[in-house]
Amino acid sequence: MSHYVKNNLIAGEQIEYETTYHWVIFFSLRALFTLFIAPIIDKWTDEFAITNKRVVIKTGLISRKTVELNLSKIESVNVDQTVMGRIFGFGSITIIGIGGTREMFVNIRKPLEFRRKFQELC
Repeated sequence: MSHYVKNNLIAGEQIEYETTYHWVIFFSLRALFTLFIAPIIDKWTDEFAITNKRVVIKTGLISRKTVELNLSKIESVNVDQTVMGRIFGFGSITIIGIGGTREMFVNIRKPLEFRRKFQELC
């Protein structure tokens, strides 16, 4: 994991926290219709990392979407968890940047830990 993040670190930057999707992604219609290939590809290729300078999120295998926000440019990291999410340790994170940038990512493993690490670094 984190090949994209490791290859795109800037001078003096180091990875502080990494996470991935929760195993719950394997229990969906998308997983069933793709014979579980789609969630496997997502889990292997999508990266969620916090460095000492920014939050870096990369999704996609063939077409790539990246979100790279400096820690100082992020207003908040919101976490949404359902009852099942609280029991099994997954949820959605929404990163809100200065100027209204809003990026949401679902079924993230340990979203509260992701937010806590972000808050520790700010």
